[in-house]
Amino acid sequence: MRNIVRLIIACVILGAAVTLAAFGFWWWAVLVFLIGGIVLLTFFFNENMLLAQYFMRKENMPKAEGFLARITDYEKQLIRNQHGYYNLLLGLIESNKSPLKSEKFFKKSLSLGMSMSHNIALAKLSLAGISMSKRNKREAEMYLKEAQKADKNKLLAEQIKMMKGQMAQMDKQQVVRGGFRQQF
Repeated sequence: MRNIVRLIIACVILGAAVTLAAFGFWWWAVLVFLIGGIVLLTFFFNENMLLAQYFMRKENMPKAEGFLARITDYEKQLIRNQHGYYNLLLGLIESNKSPLKSEKFFKKSLSLGMSMSHNIALAKLSLAGISMSKRNKREAEMYLKEAQKADKNKLLAEQIKMMKGQMAQMDKQQVVRGGFRQQF
């Protein structure tokens, strides 16, 4: 359902609640007001996005992907603040299938913007992993530094540390392959 339609329905229901209260039907007015509030809440938080996030936390990716597939035109069904999160969720689901194809979703989520710094850090950390798999060390280091800077609450500190260790291992493997002496 388009987002503007949800807003119109919420306004009509809230208007009905005010009308019921004006005629003295207080209990019905409270009930209708709560229903209108729930409909208005779906304007700001799309139910398919919320359910997809829930199933991703439960690590049930097929169901999460199914709920994201219900959003056919995200530009019309979601408010502008949710566009980046939608692409982030698509990138996380796609990274389980084929990590290199998820890069476009992470880049698009960063370009559309997200308000929470740990989500920005997650997208940049994922891009660093993709760059490492492409053997692009310079880009991976750049994304890793940006992810560390964006992770203000240190929620991804362990993953960043692990990624730095993997980059050090990548350096050692290149030295061994190149025929140089390996230093311990």
